[in-house]
Amino acid sequence: MMFLRRHVDRFLRSALFGLALAGAAAAGVAAPGAGPAAWSGDLRPITADQWNAERAAHLLERAGFGPTPEEIARFAAMTPQQAVATLVRPQGIDNSHLPPFDASDIHEPGLEPFPASRPATTEAAKARGEALGVAAKPEGNRRLQPVVNKFFYWLRASRLETHRVAYWWANRMLLTQRPLEEKMALFWHGHFATHEDKVRDARKMLQQLQLFQAKGLGNFRELMIGVAQDPAMLAFLDAGVNVKGAPNENFAREIMEMFTMGVGNYSERDIREAARAFTGWNYDDLRFVVNRAQHDDSDKLVFGRRGPFDGVQVIDLILEQPVTAEYLAGRIYRYLARDEITPELRKRLGAVLRDNRYEIAPLLEAIFLSRDFYSPEVVGTRIKSPVELVVSTYRKLGLKDVPGVPDFNDVTGALGQHLLYPPTVAGWAYGRSWITPGLLMERGNFARDVLFPDFTALPHDRFPTNATGLEIQAVHERISRGLDITAATVPEGKDMAGGEAMAMSNRMSDRDEEFNTRYGSYRGWQKAVEVVKPIPRTMARVDLSGLVVASGSRTTADAVDALSRRFLSAPISAAQRTAWVEFLTRELGTDRIERAATYMEDGLRMLLHLMLASPDYQLG
Repeated sequence: MMFLRRHVDRFLRSALFGLALAGAAAAGVAAPGAGPAAWSGDLRPITADQWNAERAAHLLERAGFGPTPEEIARFAAMTPQQAVATLVRPQGIDNSHLPPFDASDIHEPGLEPFPASRPATTEAAKARGEALGVAAKPEGNRRLQPVVNKFFYWLRASRLETHRVAYWWANRMLLTQRPLEEKMALFWHGHFATHEDKVRDARKMLQQLQLFQAKGLGNFRELMIGVAQDPAMLAFLDAGVNVKGAPNENFAREIMEMFTMGVGNYSERDIREAARAFTGWNYDDLRFVVNRAQHDDSDKLVFGRRGPFDGVQVIDLILEQPVTAEYLAGRIYRYLARDEITPELRKRLGAVLRDNRYEIAPLLEAIFLSRDFYSPEVVGTRIKSPVELVVSTYRKLGLKDVPGVPDFNDVTGALGQHLLYPPTVAGWAYGRSWITPGLLMERGNFARDVLFPDFTALPHDRFPTNATGLEIQAVHERISRGLDITAATVPEGKDMAGGEAMAMSNRMSDRDEEFNTRYGSYRGWQKAVEVVKPIPRTMARVDLSGLVVASGSRTTADAVDALSRRFLSAPISAAQRTAWVEFLTRELGTDRIERAATYMEDGLRMLLHLMLASPDYQLG
């Protein structure tokens, strides 16, 4: 294994920018399925005689999360129109095998509306005698401690539950019969980016995700209104402080700048006036509400039009602007096809969206059927996002669930794409931003951890291991030894020896205080772990020997070819193929698969680790 790690590290360093950043097309090598160069920018649909297995594989890669050979064969047998329609209009396809989210019973009366901070919580408790549905103690030491405990409980429980939502979503990506629904849900999650750390409610994050899944292939107007009235978005963009007489511009600015039009296509006056139209829009727990007393129903001037507009009417005014359809079409094209789009192509695709009254399916059909989509500049040139990389790996391995080891959230987070935690309001920057020397090494580490899992890994949802978690562990250890709360919560390195000696000799002289924040954090974690359901910590059930035998491989060269066809979208050089064949032959001690049938699994896993860690595998 040490030899393999050195081999992978050396390979990654030598090949890093040659293919992973430039791409096969830039290197002058057309990927399988790529048409002639003249197809670039051509929106005319490809014909049935131009359709083949390689183009079906490309379509499925971009419209889903990594096709299996069986799926490629099934779609190759269709016409291109039938194949695209199956993906873009999947309403008749049975997806009932996917279970609904199995929610933990974590929410309690009194938690809504959740305070902005711990200080806001304790100040409310002092003023009212209760907060978060918990009464302050009438007297005595730490009379606000139960309130503080509840505050930290919800922060911890919501975060742990959000990680479970991400696992549930990843399993849908893995097992769905409607892959484009989940692929577009992932796009809209990055487009309408909200973050659990700001929303602080796993239920709201789940509800927003389900909105993307339900309407992500439908009508953009309906989706935009749904997002604008979604409690997660309203919480994220501070809708509660957008009131008549004191409008907050965050909501209106993001709708125009990020969601519909792009920078420079509106005026500051449009923002100010539109903000007034959204005043009073708020949420009550999981419901959208309009507080009429806080809504400004007087005239506004938006895009040169005057009237007593409300939020929905402002959205309609935005959709009337020609740039809106072009902006949206360009964003979707760059997500599904390639990073670069000419102004002329963006305008033509925008016209498709606008002429179809913002129905998303016709735009997707135009993209997926176009010759441009199968041109050398598109096929095999897109760097997979971390979520696409991880899920497609599991799909191509034939897994039936997302393994708990390695942890899905840890892996995708380390690679730069933690679901339900986008880095900014702009979502994730796709393309080359996914690849740096360090991130490419992390991608190789992911491949190793799937094929050779760390069975000693500690589950983070049961055993917190970040900086806060280490502090919580220290508090728990001290309390278990009998220290009082004051001594147990003294930070590391701050007179711990003296503090412990004091506590052991005089435990009853605990400091008088209204609450202890570190103890509240400890008790909050403790209760959260009690009530949030655990993530199953299974390992990937990989059977490469079975895959190779089923492919009909007789030699190590056959095995390399079979695994390359299954896992790689970009072409490999003859020298690379030779190196991999020699590697596998050396590991098996023979070039005959039949002779190694009883022991070849580890050798195949070592080979696949090399393949999955290679720059070639990062392209789709």
